[in-house]
Parts: sequence; C-alpha cells; structure tokens
Amino acid sequence: MDLSPARIIQLGVGFWGPKTLLSAIELGVFSALAGGPLDLGSLRERIGLHPRSARDFFDALVALDLLERQDGRYANTPETERFLDRAKPTYVGDYLEMINTRLYDFWGGLTEALRTGEPQNEIKRGGELFSVLYRDPVRLKQFLQAMTGYSLGTAQAMAQKFPWQQYQTFIDIGCAQGCVPVQVALAHPHLSGGGFDLPAVGPIFTEYVASFRLEDRLRFHPGDFFQDPMPQAEVLALGRVLHDWNLAEKQQLLAKAYAALPRGGALIVYESLIDDARRQHASGLLMSLNMLIETQAGFDFTGADCCGWMQEVGFHRTYVEHLDGPDSMAVGIKE
Repeated sequence: MDLSPARIIQLGVGFWGPKTLLSAIELGVFSALAGGPLDLGSLRERIGLHPRSARDFFDALVALDLLERQDGRYANTPETERFLDRAKPTYVGDYLEMINTRLYDFWGGLTEALRTGEPQNEIKRGGELFSVLYRDPVRLKQFLQAMTGYSLGTAQAMAQKFPWQQYQTFIDIGCAQGCVPVQVALAHPHLSGGGFDLPAVGPIFTEYVASFRLEDRLRFHPGDFFQDPMPQAEVLALGRVLHDWNLAEKQQLLAKAYAALPRGGALIVYESLIDDARRQHASGLLMSLNMLIETQAGFDFTGADCCGWMQEVGFHRTYVEHLDGPDSMAVGIKE
C-alpha cells in the first residue's frame, strides 16, 4: 500500500479553516449578508476589510461551504443564515465568539499543559475564570449566552428523546441562561420546573425565560451545588457540569442528585461523552483536553464511566443515548 503524508499534513494545518470561520463571525460577515447578497467590494466595505486578501477570505468561506457565490455576489448558506446572523434567536455564534477571544490563544499552551498538568487559562495568570465572570454582570451574560448557543441543538434533541411524558417536574442543575429548561418546556406544556445555579445567574435566567413567556412554569433556584442541597424534582439534569471536576467531586454531585430525586425519578447527564472504546469520538477526547486547559482537575469520560459512577451512588438502571452532534446523555433511574 502506498503511503502519503497528506492526511497528517492536513490535520496539522487543520486550524486554518476553523480560524477563518471564527474571524468571519468576529467580523460580522454572516450578519452583513443577512439582508441579501453583496458583491466583493460592497461586502468588503461593509465589514471593513483591507483589499489585499478580502477576495481570498470570502472565497475560502465559499470553499468551506459557509458562503455561496453566484454571479460575483456572496450570500449566506441556509445553515449560516439561520445560525450565524446575530439578529436571529437561533444565533449560536456567541459560543464561537468566546472560543475565538478566549480559548484559541489558551490552546497554544497545550504542550505546556500536557507536560505540567496545569491549566493554561486565567488561572495561569493568577486569576480564575468563574470568580471573575460572576463579579461582572456584562461578562457573565455574554458567557451564559455562549452556553445557550453551544447547547441549543442538544437541548432540542433532549426535549424529543427523553420520555418526558412520564414526569411532571424537572430542574436543570447548573442551568446557565436556561436553554435546556426552556426547550423542554416549549416541547412539553405539561411540565414545570426551572434551573439551579449561583445567585448571580438569577436575573439572566429570569429574563431569558420571560422572553419565551414561560415564567409561569419555570423559576430560578439559587444555590451552590457543592454547598447546598439540590432542589427536588422528578427529573434532574447535569449538563456540561461533571467534566469540570475531579472524580471525587463528580461522585459527590451524582450522590447529591440521587438524594434529591424521588423513587422513580431520573437523572440526565449530558456531555460530549467519549465512546467506550476511546477510539472514535475525537470531540469528546478533545473536550477532555480542553478541561486540562480550563480547569484544575476536570476531565471528560465515557458513557460506561458515567453509568458506573451512577450505579455506585445508588441508581439501579442506567443507559446512554445520543442527542445531537457530539453530545449524548447518560440516564440513571432511581428505583
């Protein structure tokens, strides 16, 4: 068999395409085209680019299937029109903007992180991401909006795939802006519940829920999930929470969730779960490296890992189901 280095080289320069997308979002390319197609000169002037590489930049976005070009005029694809126009409620670019402004540079320290086991984010400079965020209402809202953009597809899939008809109440633990409670409530009018998070999140959660006119069914529960008991409901969800913490802390949170559930209640853990063989789900494995960059001891895990931890704290029946994109849910039933 003839071997070629082409795949390895393409993987090595693979950041070129993502960075082109991130810059396009930062520059507002897709929002500029939301009003209709523009020619090269008009689009370049609209977003303030130097003429030297504007054409290459826009044509690279065409080649990446992020823009269309016909008769010299550029337009959004159906996908970018829906998800990357800042004016639309379906905008997911908040998360990608955060990736661009924060994580892109931090990942430059991956080699150091692998050698030292130390985070490469604000912690490296004596700060701490969450303590800074929760003191700044503007930055906190931006961060929570980013989490909504990241979680929207997963939340919609969870609203369809979990057997919600068997339950009446649910609460999302570590709810951020409230994406999951809102999507579940929109899909299932019989359900009521809300979200549990640190008190500073409350006004942002309440505003977001009210924008969907769901304040009569969803309310905010303030607290610290390590210091306070979890609120009681028939279904609890832990989404993108466990991977922030070490194993003992993961098990502590699972045990607290188990204690808060009634008999027959369910816990949903949704993450980019790594495949059990640890061979195929690159997104989950790369997310675990992101936890190395971002946290003191966090790591991602397989569905089998999570089900095993659930069983250790008392859940009798567990299963794993794919949700959307790289995300799956591990479900534990308390019997």
